[in-house]
Amino acid sequence: MTISNELLEILVCPETKQPVKPAPPALIERLNAEIRAGRLRNRGGDAVAKEIGDALVREDGRALYVVDDGIPVMLIEESIELAP
Repeated sequence: MTISNELLEILVCPETKQPVKPAPPALIERLNAEIRAGRLRNRGGDAVAKEIGDALVREDGRALYVVDDGIPVMLIEESIELAP
């Protein structure tokens, strides 16, 4: 993970204000398999085309925010909804 601990301490989900934490590698790999199969969409409805390297997951585990080139993309419509 390329995000500093200081930044992680202040980042929150823009929708619920819950803290976020680094996504586990197994979750990222599962989502990348969905991307390769052309089945993963973000909350804005767009197909996710680029495989995920790093990501942050909301505390309740229901939303994932991609980290693109070390920058967290904390936009609700760009997030990926996860099954509870």
